[in-house]
Amino acid sequence: MQPVLFSILGFDIQSYGVSKAAAALLAAYLLGRAFAGHGLKKEDAHSLVIWATFWGFVGAKIYFLIEHADEFTWHHLGGSGFTWYGGLIGGITTFLVMIHRRHLPAATVIDAATIPLTLAYGVGRIGCWLSGDGTYGTPTGLPWGVALPNGIVATDVPVHPTPLYETLAALIIAALLWALQRRTRPALEIFGAYLILSGMARFAVEYLRINEPALLGLTQPQLWAGASIIAGAAIIIRGRLRARSRGALPDDAKRSDHMHATTLS
Repeated sequence: MQPVLFSILGFDIQSYGVSKAAAALLAAYLLGRAFAGHGLKKEDAHSLVIWATFWGFVGAKIYFLIEHADEFTWHHLGGSGFTWYGGLIGGITTFLVMIHRRHLPAATVIDAATIPLTLAYGVGRIGCWLSGDGTYGTPTGLPWGVALPNGIVATDVPVHPTPLYETLAALIIAALLWALQRRTRPALEIFGAYLILSGMARFAVEYLRINEPALLGLTQPQLWAGASIIAGAAIIIRGRLRARSRGALPDDAKRSDHMHATTLS
């Protein structure tokens, strides 16, 4: 755990900020490669990442401030305190606006962005852990539990390193998405799979985090994660129904549907 990596002329270079910059650079590189594979301009990919990152941070900060409106201090306007789902909303909105303005193929771009987004999220979570920003989990006696006495939100009790769990989950999700995209899929099916898998991962890790329940015993991130899972399933089902109606369902999907129908019968 190292909130400050080093200092230059009295200016602290923080691990949180470095991780977010590294995440954006990784996303730009990977999305640029994906764009090139689809015959699109790498420059458009880089612009998308830059602006989605900027407005994603704005969305994450606004969402965080709304969440903590009853305990607001000027400290909350600083370099920490961001909520992922606010960032996701801000980033996706920016993506859609820029796709429209640059006349890019929306489904192709959104599907292409899923793996870069997933890996960038994993890198960003490393920064959350190094800074000890309070996104860690509940106390644990497991061998890998770690105390964060010098964290931004300090704790002397060993806790679950939930940001690192999320980094590991991001790697697994990216691998699964990569395997899925190797075959032709209906438009937005990769994005739907991303919503389901990332939603499941966040829903599960919340049981080890310290967020307070918001509704029906579930935390606010779990409610968002549940909505993500439902939305992802709806996108996949809608895409397959449309593809089937046009006779364009991929062969592996057809076999899966046929086996499912045979089992039910």
